[in-house]
Amino acid sequence: MKTIANFLSDFDRLDVRFWVKGDQLHYSAPQGTLTPDLLSQLRERKAEIIEFLQRTNIASTYSLEPIAPVSRDKDLPLSFAQQRMWFLDQIEGKSAAYNLAGTINISGSLQVEILEQSFREIVQRHEALRTIFKNVNGQPIQVISPTVTFALPLVDLRRISEAERDTQVQRLVIEEAQRPFNLTQGSLLRVTLLQLGDTEYLLLLVMHHIVSDGWSISRVLFHELNQLYQAFSQGQASPLPELPIQYADFAVWQRQYLQGEVLDKELSYWKQQLDGAPTLLQLPTDRPRSPVQTFRGATQLFILPNTITEALKALSQQTHSTLFMTLLAAFNTLLYRYTGQADILVGSPIANRNRTEIEGLIGFFVNTLVLRTDLSSNPSFRELLKRVREVTLEAYAHQNLPFEKLVEELQIARDLSYPPLFQVMFILQNIPITNLELPGLNLSPSERVDTKTSQFDLTLDLSETPSGLAGRVEYNTDLFDDSTITRMVGHFQTLLEGLVTNPDQRLCDLPLLTSAAQHQLWEEWNQTAVDYPKHTCIHQLFETQAAQTPDAVAVVFEEQQLTYRQLNQRANQLAHYLKTLGVKPEVLVGICLERSIEMVVGLLGILKAGGAYVPLDPAYPQQRLALMVSDSQMPVLLTHKRLLSTLPSHQARVVCLDSDGHSISQQSYTNPTSSTTPDNLAYVIYTSGSTGKPKGVQISHRAVVNFLTSMQRQPGLTQTDVLLAVTSISFDIAALELYLPLITGARVALVSREVARDGKQLIEQLNCSGATLMQATPATWQMLLAVGWPGNPQLKILCGGEALPR
Repeated sequence: MKTIANFLSDFDRLDVRFWVKGDQLHYSAPQGTLTPDLLSQLRERKAEIIEFLQRTNIASTYSLEPIAPVSRDKDLPLSFAQQRMWFLDQIEGKSAAYNLAGTINISGSLQVEILEQSFREIVQRHEALRTIFKNVNGQPIQVISPTVTFALPLVDLRRISEAERDTQVQRLVIEEAQRPFNLTQGSLLRVTLLQLGDTEYLLLLVMHHIVSDGWSISRVLFHELNQLYQAFSQGQASPLPELPIQYADFAVWQRQYLQGEVLDKELSYWKQQLDGAPTLLQLPTDRPRSPVQTFRGATQLFILPNTITEALKALSQQTHSTLFMTLLAAFNTLLYRYTGQADILVGSPIANRNRTEIEGLIGFFVNTLVLRTDLSSNPSFRELLKRVREVTLEAYAHQNLPFEKLVEELQIARDLSYPPLFQVMFILQNIPITNLELPGLNLSPSERVDTKTSQFDLTLDLSETPSGLAGRVEYNTDLFDDSTITRMVGHFQTLLEGLVTNPDQRLCDLPLLTSAAQHQLWEEWNQTAVDYPKHTCIHQLFETQAAQTPDAVAVVFEEQQLTYRQLNQRANQLAHYLKTLGVKPEVLVGICLERSIEMVVGLLGILKAGGAYVPLDPAYPQQRLALMVSDSQMPVLLTHKRLLSTLPSHQARVVCLDSDGHSISQQSYTNPTSSTTPDNLAYVIYTSGSTGKPKGVQISHRAVVNFLTSMQRQPGLTQTDVLLAVTSISFDIAALELYLPLITGARVALVSREVARDGKQLIEQLNCSGATLMQATPATWQMLLAVGWPGNPQLKILCGGEALPR
């Protein structure tokens, strides 16, 4: 037998609500939901249900006292939900973001005046449809018009061609759906009838969310329209009973009820539940988020096949979950895979019609629950579903606190660029839709109109249909491209197929890509092989370039410069000298030099001799230098005489470029012969040692040449470019800064360590060097911006080495 919690969750899926009054169990349920079998089960477990509801406080959904009508002689406050929507309207201006719009196709002998009379009666019955909102001393109040001014405009499109008519219909529907309401005047309900033919019509309905919600339209308005049109078309009076209360009565009652102990109890749960929650879901977007939230949006529709839908229902039943819980867990998994965040907040609406007095009212009752899911430790989907089920049931038990009141009480530091608490909404439509059945007419189901707006970054809206789950994704077009959402929908469907096949798989192992997409990604898009000089070393590429452009300037440092011929000759002399000291392939040569032209000569000289260099930064601590020298066992060390005192004790043969300069200058200018192959080492770079002892990473000529020739193609470099080199040779990316220009015929402009660390001096070098390309870390670019660098449209920027903040 199911636990009582599981038993009640099944009824929750059917939108059946329970509460206890005294010792009596009461319930409300959509018409036809409670079958004889279900009623029998309720009777059998009645005592358990009462005890559970009393224990968990789910039953105390609002006061047990009935909601009473209040006087209309005083100012009428807004409900909490209305007040927040009114506030958003004040700060954001008029927008269609909160328009509810839909269309109904009507075929047959429509009695237009009867339809108008029916709508007029509905407006008369429901004060919410005669309400506007005024600002009195900084506080909004509801102002209810005592008279009905409703009129049904008829737009006759019969006399134009079918093609033109279709265009006009589309234009009129979009215009009406996107036309903002003025909350301070006029009706917040617009109904327009388009006549397409003698017996063909399109009914367009637009309401502002502040006076309505999904239940109001699908369960109340459509039901009453059915009843009234049938009665009026037969000359009968309205068959509808008088409403016990109006929305304004609910708003007053809600404010009186949600205070003191009741408010404290609800807040206590939500404050604990949301303590330490992340403020933003970092979905990868196609464009940066603007400083102020925008509401431009679009929608995509999709259908999940019946096979997946039935498998999801079966999994839900096996795990004692509802379909809502299973789909929410799947959606959370998708968000987790997209963001890498293991703490995810998703908003989800709940009808909030848990009192009999308000079931038949038109008004803004829907509440939003913040469902926080813990996806840490990469659980299996089955385990995640347990977590989601627990979170969801607890949220249902504390659903009385309006979302708007929660935001107010939490005093969240507001960021205008995104909504508070959550930026993604999940909806499963489980409200039975009342079909319009007017005598003598054929009507198609109501179709939602795309208002081209989006209240959130992303909303996934699912509903059951005979052919499977119908999906609707509403997304912010300032953040996402249409193609991105199409891809996301595909990933979601593949994910669902994977999790119903094996719910015990861990989240990171569940598939997102179809086999076709995997083949495209791993095979088709991975056909990146291109030819490059596989049998050539770094220094040989430089030698080839030096022969082609011998008189072009190769390297500049402060007031010094060398042409390609001069740089090649000096490097050749050093290489010949090093070879006399036994430098050859796989021999490590330390190089401890300040940034200078001599440093570039030294690097090329070591490579030309066949050796591999080990950078030793003179600014490094003695302990780190000692470890590198000891670990590498370098037999030769290249430096300047003034830097000898900074070096640790070692056994290497020292070559000082300054004091040994005369001996070096006696060597030949010609390119030395070398037995170096592309698989020999070019250099050894030591790691930072942040996770322990620094380790030497060995880099071959082949790896560097492959990288350099790839970068030569894209982003590309030409002989007219000047690369401003700012990175220490102790970092791997320095190979790009130095060798890419030198194998291309471009110019390297070296800057000193002091200039590279000073924003103002670096700006001066950027300007005076004629730099067209610079590679640097995000910290360096931020340093430049901090001292007022305006940027340079002629400068190509490469950025890497650390996290790039948004």
